[in-house]
Amino acid sequence: MLKLPPPIWTLIYLGLAAAVSWALGWPKVPGLPQPMIGGALFFIAWILPVWAFRLFQAEGTEVDPTSPTNRKLVVRGPYRFTRNPMYLGLTLSTVGLAIWIGGWPFLAVPIAVFLTAEFAHIPFEEAKMRRQFGDAYDRYAERVRRWV
Repeated sequence: MLKLPPPIWTLIYLGLAAAVSWALGWPKVPGLPQPMIGGALFFIAWILPVWAFRLFQAEGTEVDPTSPTNRKLVVRGPYRFTRNPMYLGLTLSTVGLAIWIGGWPFLAVPIAVFLTAEFAHIPFEEAKMRRQFGDAYDRYAERVRRWV
């Protein structure tokens, strides 16, 4: 799972949801779609990952979650509130998309994105950060929650 970054997994999950939806005649959840609410959540959710990405660029550290090392432990900006703003934003954007589209197969996408991050990418990254930054990372992890 680590060979592909989370955005690629997200696209794969969205493609699968679209294929299942197409095969089943685009089934809708009663009360959905809610394009205004879903669209707003989808776009607002991108604030966190874009902010985090720009901060990584400014700090001169790697954005690729599978990189063998990171040049710096970033603890400012959105990282004051969540250790994983990019994953949080990606997950919330798929929630918004599911609400926007309203098809039940799309409701599985945020769950799949969350589970992929929680059980594949985040443990790998946390182990890497502990090896590299030791006590500094442990103090940060005690202070800031993994998600919210």
